[in-house]
Amino acid sequence: MVSQFRIAAVAVIAAVCLTACGASDEDSSANYDRAPTMNPQGGQPGPPATAELADGAPGEQPASSQPVSTFAVDVDTASYGYAKRQLLSGQRPAAGTIRPEEFVNSFQQGYRQPSGDGFAVSADGTRLPRTHRNATDTARLLRVGLQTRAEPDGQRLDASLTFVVDVSGSMAEPGKLDLVKSGLHTLVDQLRTTDSVALIAYNDDAEVLRQMTAVRDRSALHNAIDRLRVSGSTNLEAGLRLGYETARKSFRSGSTNRVILLSDGLPNVGSTNATSLVREVQEAAAKQITMMGVGVGSDYGDKFMEELADKGDGYVVYVSDTAEANKVFVEQLPATLAVRALDAKAQVEFDPAAVASYRLIGYENRALSASAFRNDRVDGGEVGPGHAVTALYALHLRPGAEGHLADVRVRWQDPQSREPSEQNLSVTVASLNREFSSAAPQLQVCYTAAYFAEVLRASQYAEEVQLDDLLRLALRLGESDRQVAELSDVIRAATKIYR
Repeated sequence: MVSQFRIAAVAVIAAVCLTACGASDEDSSANYDRAPTMNPQGGQPGPPATAELADGAPGEQPASSQPVSTFAVDVDTASYGYAKRQLLSGQRPAAGTIRPEEFVNSFQQGYRQPSGDGFAVSADGTRLPRTHRNATDTARLLRVGLQTRAEPDGQRLDASLTFVVDVSGSMAEPGKLDLVKSGLHTLVDQLRTTDSVALIAYNDDAEVLRQMTAVRDRSALHNAIDRLRVSGSTNLEAGLRLGYETARKSFRSGSTNRVILLSDGLPNVGSTNATSLVREVQEAAAKQITMMGVGVGSDYGDKFMEELADKGDGYVVYVSDTAEANKVFVEQLPATLAVRALDAKAQVEFDPAAVASYRLIGYENRALSASAFRNDRVDGGEVGPGHAVTALYALHLRPGAEGHLADVRVRWQDPQSREPSEQNLSVTVASLNREFSSAAPQLQVCYTAAYFAEVLRASQYAEEVQLDDLLRLALRLGESDRQVAELSDVIRAATKIYR
């Protein structure tokens, strides 16, 4: 039992360090074709919408006056993982923790990979399903996909990893520090002897349990991991500062240098302002040390961890138990340490002659001005090898629209040289005209996940769908996809709560 626990637990640590919807009836396809003008039944929006949500989920933008949508690329998935844990436990996730883009990006898309570095760009679309309320004949869904090339086996750079581990009292909950320690032990046994690891522990204050040590000295690293003990309060500020200081002192040129924070994200001592805290350590690191957050536990500071990742040139994942860690991080994410693209940004410019209005679903806290796209001083997102990023747009065409629809662009910097590069793709109206039942299954999954998130965050778009309809979609799509079958379990749990 202990051995199985340790093997599964390493999926949490190894993958995060080494990185980034029962069957329906016979008429199910027909039931999800083009939407009628009206649906006679309303949705199940859950708790009342708040002013914060109304501001956070804006309406469609007119393409005639605002044709350009720009945002920082984001590969976070923690929002879906945390919501899944809460719903399966019979609890409503807080609306403010729901980010649709992280729901969408939690599912594999099957995009083609580029032959070299950078991104492959793809785009497709569909009409809305018949069950979507109030969708007119001009309503469409556009999926934009960005994909990096996976790292060939054995070709990654050596790694210099600084683990910053929360050992405060709240980490005593099963599935927190015990999972972290077991994973760290197994990871040390699997890393290269040319890799190196440092270990920082923090509660009321921070302590270096092991300075940067070559993995060839495994016994010393194992001894340091065994010294992790739970006590005291949560001074995340002290832990992160000491972690970055340790990483800077042992910086290795030509290697991957990363600070990895393992925490429930609930600081109660020192600074609790993620933006100001990360800005300081980010400037000190001069963007040569990337960051990753690993969230654990039923009590979890989602907003704090997300801000840390967004501001610290990194990303955050959430895991709840060893089984989920094994499934998510071993089966779905590449176990690599490299960074494929820094400060990645995406931009979609809609053709006002074809598009009346559009809305980017999610990414509200990653939105940028159009001028920021080619301003390389403006932060974007970090993307690792083999990562996929999906952006979903709801839009309305002009009557009789045809031909050119939009231009998609992605811009990023090389992690080593900081040289910027761009890739682009032109999209036509015809690529969005297929009926929903004929659309790519992954696109149908994106729709299901995105609008499920709209219900959970009680946005103004929640009433456009019903959870029962989303559940039927997930059940059908999950017949051949275990990950999507799990989504149907989560939606089914939500139908019992949001009544």
